Amino acid sequence: MQEITVTQLREVLGSVNIIDVRETSEYVTGHVPGALHMPLATIPLRISELDRDETLYVICEAGGRSAQACAYLSAQGFDAVNIGGGT
Repeated sequence: MQEITVTQLREVLGSVNIIDVRETSEYVTGHVPGALHMPLATIPLRISELDRDETLYVICEAGGRSAQACAYLSAQGFDAVNIGGGT
């Protein structure tokens, strides 16, 4: 699984697709501008909303849930990159 840091994310912000897999209560307290809110448990239900032709950058609070999401998305044929360290 590919992984980048939050610092590296800042360099590409605005030109990448970011998915925030935190719960709603976490997301509303602050998130990366432009991030798509898709809590981890909803990814299998909402996978049709994602573009298989784009690299997806996935973020959470500390990196654990985003790593799980990336593993799932990768198994489904997506190019998913974990944002290590999270928000």
